[in-house]
Amino acid sequence: MIMVIFISVWAFLMTTALLWGFYYEWPDYVHTNHGLPLTWATHTLSTITGPADRWEVNVINLLIDLVVWLSIAVAAVALLLYKLKE
Repeated sequence: MIMVIFISVWAFLMTTALLWGFYYEWPDYVHTNHGLPLTWATHTLSTITGPADRWEVNVINLLIDLVVWLSIAVAAVALLLYKLKE
């Protein structure tokens, strides 16, 4: 039961961390960055030349983010299984 709760909470945290946007409003560059720990997507809203609607996606950073989050989950599940057997 504890494993199901942990995996559910971890999946929610991972999804939130990957999709959460950090909004930056600089005078000549307004954009939103998505992803933790690495930024895998940038949505540009405005530049010095005027309004924009451009997405830049880095698939390698997304894969690295997924590997980091899923590796932590696997290690935590292994540790929980080890501790629960004792």
